[in-house]
Amino acid sequence: MILHLKASVDANRASEIAAELKAAHVILPGGHVLVTSAKVKSVDSHYDQYIQESFVMESDIQLASRKYLGETRTIHLGDGLTLGGSSHNTVFMTGPCSVESKEQITQAAELCVSLGVKVLRGGCYKPRTSPYTFQGLGLEGLMLLVEMREKYGLKIISEVRDFSHVDEVIEHVDVIQIGAKAMYDHGILKACGKARKPVLLKRGFGSTLQEFVQAAEFILSGGNEQVILCERGIRTFETKTRFTLDLCGVAYLKEYTNLPIVLDPSHAMGYRYGVADLSRACTAMGVDGLLIEAHPNPNVAKSDADQQLDFPALRALHATLGPIATAVGRNFV
Repeated sequence: MILHLKASVDANRASEIAAELKAAHVILPGGHVLVTSAKVKSVDSHYDQYIQESFVMESDIQLASRKYLGETRTIHLGDGLTLGGSSHNTVFMTGPCSVESKEQITQAAELCVSLGVKVLRGGCYKPRTSPYTFQGLGLEGLMLLVEMREKYGLKIISEVRDFSHVDEVIEHVDVIQIGAKAMYDHGILKACGKARKPVLLKRGFGSTLQEFVQAAEFILSGGNEQVILCERGIRTFETKTRFTLDLCGVAYLKEYTNLPIVLDPSHAMGYRYGVADLSRACTAMGVDGLLIEAHPNPNVAKSDADQQLDFPALRALHATLGPIATAVGRNFV
């Protein structure tokens, strides 16, 4: 249950009521909001004097529900670039799986500039499956991304691997990415809830849609309204692809949640030969963004070599997506 308190209720009284109702106290620019468990369908009439408006919810998908907020939330990436809301933008984001060197990430940044792409991705803290593989450059890689932003005017997105460096990522990036393996990390989720920057939350590969959106609720309930959902494939019985891209799930998220949706076909497919076709299918669904991995020479990439596109393939793909976006009423940026 979501309760909007009256403007006359100050922060101290709002906190007291939250404690009495065992509710989350969300402080937003528009005022104080309390969120109880969805099992609560009403509160004592004593509280009526404090409540401006209330919403009874069916599940603990609450702040993210279209029954609460009917319009897709607008995410401000900076310099007038928005994702979601009424912009109807499909934002193209690309770059390597991992930042490996200044030369490599500079080439990726220059590719973005040549295509008119505004958002550069690159992993610095890599949550690898094996301890014997490249773990990322850490803060050094993060500062290389910052350098690319300053030099080329790009927005940068990078992933938080664990709570030990969450503050570094929050401080330096424009979009904080929470990876599939960290979707349940409450330390990261709560830290991002306190941040006032866009957060791209990836779906865990064994997570239901309910679990996925409830993870987003941790961020929203912390007061950060700038949350983006990212579908990147789930684990099924299929073994011929890395994961299975759940476009049915995307249709559900579009219908029932108010959060913008980005798709990551690179991780879903796991092999570069299928990334272009999946990207076109994703664009045709009218999603809010695409996250595509590209590397100057994928054969020598230090992580996810099989799924990264080389630059000619990325250019060819990019050229096909604009007409598809236009056909479904989107602006391809």
